[in-house]
Amino acid sequence: MPNFIYVATNGQNKSVNGSLDSADKSSVISTLKKQGLRPISVKEGKRKSKGDGFSLNDLLGGNKVKSDDLVMFTRQLSAMVSAGVPLLRALSSLEEHSESEALKKLLVKIIKDVQDGAPLADALGKYPNAFSDVYVNMVRAGEAAGILDEILKRLAIQQEKNATIRKKVKSAMTYPMVLIVITIGAFFGLMLFVIPQIGKMLLDLGGPDAKLPPLTQAMLAISSFMTSFWYIVFPLIFAGVYALLRYIKTPTGKSQFHHLILKVPGIKLIIMKVAVARFARTFSALMGAGVAVLEALDVTAHAVGNVVYEKALTDAAEEVKNGDQLSAIIEKNSLFPAIVAQMLAVGEETGQTDLVLIKVADFFEEEVDVAIDGLSSIIEPVMIVIMGSMVGLIAASVMGPIAGLAQNIKS
Repeated sequence: MPNFIYVATNGQNKSVNGSLDSADKSSVISTLKKQGLRPISVKEGKRKSKGDGFSLNDLLGGNKVKSDDLVMFTRQLSAMVSAGVPLLRALSSLEEHSESEALKKLLVKIIKDVQDGAPLADALGKYPNAFSDVYVNMVRAGEAAGILDEILKRLAIQQEKNATIRKKVKSAMTYPMVLIVITIGAFFGLMLFVIPQIGKMLLDLGGPDAKLPPLTQAMLAISSFMTSFWYIVFPLIFAGVYALLRYIKTPTGKSQFHHLILKVPGIKLIIMKVAVARFARTFSALMGAGVAVLEALDVTAHAVGNVVYEKALTDAAEEVKNGDQLSAIIEKNSLFPAIVAQMLAVGEETGQTDLVLIKVADFFEEEVDVAIDGLSSIIEPVMIVIMGSMVGLIAASVMGPIAGLAQNIKS
């Protein structure tokens, strides 16, 4: 969120300088007036670096608000607001009884901002790592329409659904990742400790002039290189993995990675269904909160989690701005299944786009479950075949020369 530097005067006509994080310049001016200040100058300052205030606690995730804690906070705040509890009292009560230290720290700052006259949405918007753009925009819409309790209920449901999808995807990928780690570990273990001993044994049996098969020579050469230069090989591998992960986080790298995974069979299907489910639920929630279509599309584009879909929705927003129907635009895009455009058209005709899209989201979330189960059942035998092939390759490289030496001994 942008940071604005302001100069204002108070009731005694004394100059007051400071800075505020806010969505735009008008929000800053509004906040200053609520605090009894008269703005003279408001300028956008430099964005705070993400590295500011970095600590070991941040590295270990100690300052990150867990999704389960955020869902609980949202549900409890919704219940208290709908029961008529004043917002400040509700926030103070939740801060006092929260079991999450990270959330407690944020709530202390949020309460202070609200006490100073800032809207809840602006106070939450200062902490994008905890409260997403979707969250902040829905709260802002709820405050404007006077239905904050209802919006918070929608938010809690949406967060629970998103968390469920994330957990299922992580759970499905855990076993394959364990197999991959075991396979890599077994490869390096064999190359560093087993193959050198076998090579020594073969040379002892056949002598220095023994002719070894090309496969065995290749395996011994790889093993010898890794044993001799392990202090170079391992740092290079770790540096390569680190550089790749850093590159994927850059805009260009992220775009290339997201395009790539949408071409991988099996994974492509899951990514598409997750993205469509997230689009349907997020857009539905924003429309139900009374957010304008263009703003809802912009926020949803950044919440889908895939650059390819983000670009598609951003382009769709431009076409909607020119007067086209969203359902017609979606229908022309191969990233979205036909059912999405059909259901959107029904929603546009009946004026119930939010309710229709909830059904779309439910449908694709169930499809994600089926796709993940199918992928898991395929990945397991594939990884077993890969591990078996690796062991077979090493066995063949060892047994070949042993059989040759035994033949020479017989003759």
